[in-house]
Amino acid sequence: MTPLPDHARIALDNSAYRRRSAKNGNQQTRKNPVTMGGVQNATPHDIVNTVAAAALGAAVFYIDAFTQIESAIAVLYVIVMLLSAGLLSRHGVIFVGVTCNILTLVSHTMGHGFIFDISSLLRLTVSLSAISVTCALILRNAAARTELIASNKALRDSERRYRSIFEQSRVALWERDYSSVRTYLLSLKREGVADFRSHALGNPDVVEKCARLIRTIAANDAAIELLGHVATKGITVAMTGHVLADRETTINLLDAIFSERKSLEQTGTIVRHDAEARQVIISLRFPEDTAAFDRVVVGMVDITQREMTQKALLEAQAELAKAARAATVGALSASLAHELNQPLAALTVNTQTLLKWLSRAPPNLVAVRRSAERMVRDCKRASDIIENTRRLLRQERRMPEVLDLMSLVDETCALMTPDLLRGKVDIRVESERDLPAVNAVRIELQQVLVNLIANAIQAMESMDGARKMIRIGLAQAGTTSVRMSVMDNGPGISPAIMGKLFAAFQSTKPYGLGIGLAICVSMVEANGGTLKAENAAGGGTVFEITLPV
Repeated sequence: MTPLPDHARIALDNSAYRRRSAKNGNQQTRKNPVTMGGVQNATPHDIVNTVAAAALGAAVFYIDAFTQIESAIAVLYVIVMLLSAGLLSRHGVIFVGVTCNILTLVSHTMGHGFIFDISSLLRLTVSLSAISVTCALILRNAAARTELIASNKALRDSERRYRSIFEQSRVALWERDYSSVRTYLLSLKREGVADFRSHALGNPDVVEKCARLIRTIAANDAAIELLGHVATKGITVAMTGHVLADRETTINLLDAIFSERKSLEQTGTIVRHDAEARQVIISLRFPEDTAAFDRVVVGMVDITQREMTQKALLEAQAELAKAARAATVGALSASLAHELNQPLAALTVNTQTLLKWLSRAPPNLVAVRRSAERMVRDCKRASDIIENTRRLLRQERRMPEVLDLMSLVDETCALMTPDLLRGKVDIRVESERDLPAVNAVRIELQQVLVNLIANAIQAMESMDGARKMIRIGLAQAGTTSVRMSVMDNGPGISPAIMGKLFAAFQSTKPYGLGIGLAICVSMVEANGGTLKAENAAGGGTVFEITLPV
């Protein structure tokens, strides 16, 4: 595209524009004198005209009043008014007009008395009409002149404000002449080109020709700074190598002019004087008046930093996604390890028991059978845990079933019997009569209860010599829910830990994974219930599960 004027030339153009504006303002001020009373501050020329008007008015009155000339001499008062109009204000013009009419009447009375003939009356009417019409025309001309002055002043003020905004804005602004390129593009349309983009792709030299037709008239300091050559006065920077450096952006601009669109906003690339590429948003609005295409304002906002930040954010999000996947795999592994630990421990104990009964002579086959049945039960429970995890990964859920909580608690206590015996912990179950059933996934609710009982046993390990007790309570909580509580008489939980008790990987035990209670919460909530914990008044901790009936 055509060369962008260097910094010195642009500054000179802007300075010259300000000098022209100031000069025009001063000239306009001289042409708009200040009104004082009925007379305006005037130039010597106006004063000479006014003196001549006064002399002419006296001569007209003398001739009309003291001579026998039978003609409409008073019409010459029109010249008096025209000569004095430059010095007089609106009220002054009215005063002179009324005075001239009065002098005309006085002259007629002095020359003819109160005898009116048709010819003298006609001359009087013509004279008075001419004076009155002239007075009205002078007043209308003065009003139009005042309105024009006010309009010019508003225009100057608007131009001054525009220049101030243009020069002081921190947005890079160019004033560019698109009139020649618009004429060329419309000539292509008249020649039968319907799609400029396709035409430009087939004729690469068209874009370069259009670029040479675009002139940059002025640029503000922000635009010069954006191009990176504020301090390099005298260096001419070609638009082709800097502004709109990528061809696609240039084609978009030319296509907008070719299609006669009203505005254009797009992202593009510019190349600074130091060869650094910058990403910018280019915005311009084409004028309604085609004659105004010689001064179109183009705005550019540097978004390079934003694009770099966006790129860094996307990269960080990708890394975060990787970390999240790794954390998910870790949490899943920890969850499986935690959940499978209980049935595997039970399998070990039952296997040892089975071997013990087999080693007797004779072997106690009834006890062996019971141990084998428990082993099968524990294996099935481990299989159910794995299957439930697979369903979670596939975002599938087991179908809930109607559960009798009392039977579920009895079965779970039987599962936990080896742990209870090993920890020397007593367990007591208290339930209200006629407790309604709940809808829940059996394996999930049983796993929650197993976790809570196991946590209670571990919490009371340090209580040497004291009686260890776990109480499981079942009661109806209102008409729509059932409450199941698990309470131990251990040391309780510190307030610092209580606030983050259900967060993943938060554990009070040195060998704990901190995943059990987080799993319990998710399982209870998946079954439509809630799980909360608090320290009991007499010591220990109470976990309370509320489930809908």
